[in-house]
Amino acid sequence: MFVGALTLDLLLGDVRSLKQKRSVVRPIVAELARKFPVSAAETGDQDLYRRCEVGVAVVGSTAAHCSRVLDSCERLVAGRPEIELLSARQRLFSAEED
Repeated sequence: MFVGALTLDLLLGDVRSLKQKRSVVRPIVAELARKFPVSAAETGDQDLYRRCEVGVAVVGSTAAHCSRVLDSCERLVAGRPEIELLSARQRLFSAEED
């Protein structure tokens, strides 16, 4: 069993309040969970209105499957015109690790 984690650091476009931030971030998180077999949430920078950290997690039987799903999630978010993807970090964890 493998667990994949993806951390996305986002710069939001024309956002001037935390309320506007929620209206941009919430659909992104919902679309990730709807299109892919992942769990997604806003995991950081909650007090900054133009920055956002989104965390995505997937569980799979192979590392390759987890990587493919996380790559697809990254491409989906990077393709959104209203945000800029500043960085994306992937990590894979194996059940065999101590």
